[in-house]
Amino acid sequence: MTDDDTDGLSVRYADIEQARERLDDETVVKHTPVERSTSLGGFVDAEVYLKMEHLQWTGSFKTRGAYNKISQDVERGVDSFVAASAGNHAQGVALAATKCGADSTIYMPENAPQTKVDATRDYGATVELVGKDFQETMSRAQSAVEGTDAEFVHAYDDTDIIAGQGTLGAEMYHDCPDIDTVVVPIGGGGLISGISTAIKHLSPETRVVGVQATGAETVHKSLDKGIPVTLDEVDTIADGIATGGISRTTLDIIQRNVDEVVTVSDTEIARAILVLLERAKQVVEGAGAASVAALLSDELDVSGETVMPLLCGGNLDMTQLQTVLVHALTERRQLLQLRVHIDDQPGKMQEISGCIAAHGANIRNVRHDRSIQDLEVGEAYLVFDVETNGEQHAASIIDSLEEAGYPVDDVTKAR
Repeated sequence: MTDDDTDGLSVRYADIEQARERLDDETVVKHTPVERSTSLGGFVDAEVYLKMEHLQWTGSFKTRGAYNKISQDVERGVDSFVAASAGNHAQGVALAATKCGADSTIYMPENAPQTKVDATRDYGATVELVGKDFQETMSRAQSAVEGTDAEFVHAYDDTDIIAGQGTLGAEMYHDCPDIDTVVVPIGGGGLISGISTAIKHLSPETRVVGVQATGAETVHKSLDKGIPVTLDEVDTIADGIATGGISRTTLDIIQRNVDEVVTVSDTEIARAILVLLERAKQVVEGAGAASVAALLSDELDVSGETVMPLLCGGNLDMTQLQTVLVHALTERRQLLQLRVHIDDQPGKMQEISGCIAAHGANIRNVRHDRSIQDLEVGEAYLVFDVETNGEQHAASIIDSLEEAGYPVDDVTKAR
C-alpha cells in the first residue's frame, strides 16, 4: 500500500516514519524483543512469535504515542499536559512529559490498580483519582483543561498518538517480515489504528486481527452502525482495553485496515495469562494477554501460519494476579472445592482427609458447616479446598470419596 492508497485516512505511513525519528532514543522507547513460543505454536499449529512490548520502559506501548505528541507540543510552547487513563496511558504521558521538561496531571479512575497509580507518580505526574469508570474520569479530565493553557492528551483519539503507536507496527514488521497474521488488542483503537496503518503499508497481504474483551466490546457494534458506539459500563479484568468506546478516527482506520475483530471472555484472558506465565515465563496484564487468548480460542484460526500476537502491557497488579490465577486454576480443575456430607462424628475429617491424601492431593483449607437448613440433627458438611493435577486427578478423588460412601458436591464445577 502506498501513501496515495491512504487518501481519506487521517494517519499516513509518512507520519509514522516521522514518529520513529522522534522516538529514536533508547531512554524513551526501546526496541522490544520478539521470542518464538514453541508451546503456543504447538497449541495452535502455527509458528508463534511473541512481540514483547510489555517489556517497554513503562510496561506498555503507550509512551510511543505520548512522546510523539508531547515532544511536538513542547516545541510549540506547551508546558503542561492533562490526561485520563486507567493506568498505562497515564504512565506513558507522565514519562513523556517529564522527559520533555513539562508538567503532567493524570486523572485515573478511583479503582485504578495501585501499582499503576504509584508508577505514574514515580514518572513525575500529579495523579487525581476521580470517577467510577473510564468515561467519568475522561469527562473530569477534559473539564480540567478548560480555561487553562494545558493540553489534553487523549489516549487514542489523536493522530499524533496513533502515529506514535504505529511505530510499533513498523517494528513488528521489521522483526518478522514474513508474518502472516498480527493479533492486536483493541481498547479505544489507537494502537491497532497505528499498527494496521504501518503493516498494511509495509505488507498489504498480512492479516491484521483485533481483539476485544467481551465485557468491553464496541467495534462490531460500531462497524454495524457506521458510527462509534459507547458503552454505559464495561466489565472486564482487562482494564487496559476497557475504554468502552472508540472514536470516529479509529473507527475509520479499523474499517479500512483491520481484516477481522474477535472477542474473548475474561475466563479466556485469565487462561492466557496463566499459559504465558507457565510456558513463556512472562507476566502480562489482561489487555496484553488478550491477543494470546484470541489465539487459544475457537474464534481465530491461524493453523499453518506465522503469527505474531502483541503482548502490549505487563502492568499487572499482584492482587489481580492472585485473583486471575485462582480463577484460571479453578477453570483447569487444579483448584477444587468439595462439599462432603457426613455424620458429625469424631474421625470423619481424618478419614476423608486420608482418602484425599492417598491420591497425592494437597488440602489447602477445610471447614465444618453445620448451620445449613437442609441438614438433619447430627449431620454436617465438610468443605475441602484441594490442589489437584487437573481434570483426571480431580475426578479420581471424587470417585474414591463416593466409593467410600460419602456424598460429594463438586462446588467448583457448579459455579
